[in-house]
Amino acid sequence: MSLYRDEAIVLRTHKLGEADRIVTLLSRTHGKVRAVAKGVRRTSSRFGSRLEPFMHVDLQLSTGRSLDIVTQVETIGAYGRAVSEDYALYTAGTVMLETADRLVEAEHEPSLQQYWLLVGAVRSLATREHAPGLVLDSFLLRALAIAGWAPSFTDCARCGRTGPHHSFAVAQGGAVCSTCRQPGAASPAPETFGLLASLLAGDWSVADASAERHRREGNGLVAAYCQFHLERQLRSLPMVERV
Repeated sequence: MSLYRDEAIVLRTHKLGEADRIVTLLSRTHGKVRAVAKGVRRTSSRFGSRLEPFMHVDLQLSTGRSLDIVTQVETIGAYGRAVSEDYALYTAGTVMLETADRLVEAEHEPSLQQYWLLVGAVRSLATREHAPGLVLDSFLLRALAIAGWAPSFTDCARCGRTGPHHSFAVAQGGAVCSTCRQPGAASPAPETFGLLASLLAGDWSVADASAERHRREGNGLVAAYCQFHLERQLRSLPMVERV
């Protein structure tokens, strides 16, 4: 069996047999990897707690026929407990993990930008640098931009007419002018457009100073935009909306 080493963040896990677990990872070099962690559910396991969702790890794996096998694990960022102990952090983080899992579909295909984006977002949640809803919306906008679905919040997404504009159409790619506007388009406040633009650009001074009503309005637009382009419902997203 050939061995390889990589850094990764744990996306999800599920049980296998009596003591093993299948771990889905987003790694720096090898993209998404599914691997078996043998004996990890036993109390005597050396690295059981290191292979939980949100954990950032350095690990060694051996190549298997269908699933790789985890042979060594070292912790880089112990974010699992910090995120899981707070409901708002946990639900926001769960949406991030699910979104990354959906966007990086093929296994063993490098996705370095998505990897670093997810690591940074989970770290930000664990250290409580910003409000969890803002971190989540920023992550979703940036992840979609990396995947090729960057929204426009200033110029018209359809004809390119210079903005700012007053309507937002999910199916058309973001802000739209009065000519391109179709029935059903939303009409967010100018401050909401500014907030979303700052989240996409990573301008946290603007995002942190935003009003709660604009955050709520922006959250709805981001959720709709994300699920439209993923073409499926995010199972974990309704839990965030109840916070």
